[in-house]
Amino acid sequence: MATSEFGQAVRRWRDRVSPKAAGLPVGGQRRAPGLRREELALLAGISVDYVTRLEQGRATNPSDQVVEALARALRLSDDERAYLFRLGGLQPPGPGTVPVHLTPSVQRMLDRLTGTPVAVFDATWTLLQANPPYAALMGDPSGWRGHERNGVWRNFLGLSVRVRHTPQSRRDLQAALVADLRAATARYPADQRLKGLVADLLVRSDRFARLWESGIAGHHQAARKTIDHPRVGAVTLDCDVLTVAGSDLRVMVYTAEPGTQDAGRLELITVLGTQALAG
Repeated sequence: MATSEFGQAVRRWRDRVSPKAAGLPVGGQRRAPGLRREELALLAGISVDYVTRLEQGRATNPSDQVVEALARALRLSDDERAYLFRLGGLQPPGPGTVPVHLTPSVQRMLDRLTGTPVAVFDATWTLLQANPPYAALMGDPSGWRGHERNGVWRNFLGLSVRVRHTPQSRRDLQAALVADLRAATARYPADQRLKGLVADLLVRSDRFARLWESGIAGHHQAARKTIDHPRVGAVTLDCDVLTVAGSDLRVMVYTAEPGTQDAGRLELITVLGTQALAG
C-alpha cells in the first residue's frame, strides 16, 4: 500500500521536470517551472484525477504499470524508480521481468529527435513512450490502456492502425510479431504480464493461436511502410527498428528521403501535430 510519501515524491519529482525537457509546448504563464498535473497525466497515460488522488494520498494502491509509467514520465534514475516502487508498496521489477525502464541515453535521443517520429517498445511490443511527431503520424496513444498499448494485440484484434497493408504483408507482420513474442517468453519466463498477454491473445484470436502453436521462429524487421494520415493522405516512410543493447528496448524510427514529396508530407504532419498539442 502506498504511503503519503508516495504522493509527496511524485509532486517533488514533477516540479523538477521542465515541459521543454519532456517535449511539451512551453506557452503561457506558469506558477512553477515543472510539469502540471495534466501534463504528467498525459505523459504517463493515466487520468488527471488519478494523479491528483495519488499526490494527495487518496489513492493508495497503484499498480506496477502505473508506477512504471510515472517513473518513465518523471525521468527517474534506476535508484529513484526502485524507491518509488517501494513507496507504492511494491517490489521493483526483478531481472526475470521484461525491461520497461527507458535508459537516459534513449530518453535523450527521444528529446533530440524533435522532427522525427520515434517510439520505444519493450520486448513484448508494448508501447512505452512516443514523441509528438510519432503521435501526429500514427495517432495519439495517450488514451490507450492495458493491452491496447501492445502492438501484437492491436494487429491481431483489429484495433485501428494507420499503416496500409496487403493481405500478404499483414500475414508476414503477424508471423514476425508472434515469433518475437515467443522469443520474449523464452528470455523472460517469470514475467506475469507477458504470460497474461499471451494467454489473452490465445483466447481472443484464432489466427494468433494457430501461429503460436506452429512454433514459428523469426523477428520483426525494418521495412518501408505507407501510412494513411487522415489529414495529409498517404505518406511512405522507411521504418527502422533499433534494439538497445542491455535493455531489450525496441526503438522504432520513421524517416523520409530528404527533398521528396514524402518528406514534405511528414514535415506537414509534424507541424499539424504540434499545433494540435499546443491548442
